[in-house]
Amino acid sequence: MILLKSHHFVYSKLIEMDKLEFRIAFGKRVEMFRKKLNLSYRELAQKCDVDHSNISKIEKGEVDLRISTIQELAKGLDVHPQELFDFKLK
Repeated sequence: MILLKSHHFVYSKLIEMDKLEFRIAFGKRVEMFRKKLNLSYRELAQKCDVDHSNISKIEKGEVDLRISTIQELAKGLDVHPQELFDFKLK
């Protein structure tokens, strides 16, 4: 029983790392598009319904996102939402 709990803990940590890696990769795409448009956090926030302080956190992979937030970011960045997911995971 102890072995199973330990194995589950390790598996849970791997899944959590994958989630973090995914959020970071997504955030880098948001940052790339924002910089491509020469937008500050505040300027992007004005183009979409996302608070400027959250944009920084999104770019760093610090928050989980709702679909509506992804749609707003895509709108503000003038891209299709699918383009924000065009990245490879290690």
